[in-house]
Amino acid sequence: MDQLLKACIKGDRKAQKHLYDRFKDKMFGVCLRYANNRQEAEDMLQEGFIKVFRDLKQYNGMGSLEGWIRRVIVHAAIDYLRSQRNWTEMHKIDPAVLQLPADERSDDGDLETGKMLIALMQKLPPGFRAVLNMYVMEGFTHQEIAARLGISEGTSKSQLSRARQLMKKLFEQKLAT
Repeated sequence: MDQLLKACIKGDRKAQKHLYDRFKDKMFGVCLRYANNRQEAEDMLQEGFIKVFRDLKQYNGMGSLEGWIRRVIVHAAIDYLRSQRNWTEMHKIDPAVLQLPADERSDDGDLETGKMLIALMQKLPPGFRAVLNMYVMEGFTHQEIAARLGISEGTSKSQLSRARQLMKKLFEQKLAT
């Protein structure tokens, strides 16, 4: 692994491709939780790996490489969201959003749990989704979320509460169908 990292730091494209291939699937899953759709997740992943390769020399071997890459990818996803205009704006949910598209269903009309949760999370407004991911999935505190997203701690707390309520509603409606 050390040789692979050294080669990546030197700009060896084959080594970078090998590192990318090793972690892309897990990191794409992280991006999907923050994104509105697959295309946006792919953009986040690409931006994230650009930052991974740019900053790889900063990885000091403390902790897992996967954990370090994940942190870089999460921050890249958050940066991507922050670059979107009005991403923290509160949105009213259109009732049509509560229905999952047919292409997200399996043959028997049900989703695998992980895919279903990601599909439901993608229905959340971006601000709700970001705070929910950062707090629940990544373990950030409200103070850290506020500082990273440029919002108040109160906004972080209220967006988390509203995100949880909406996820519960979406999940209940999914189970009822």
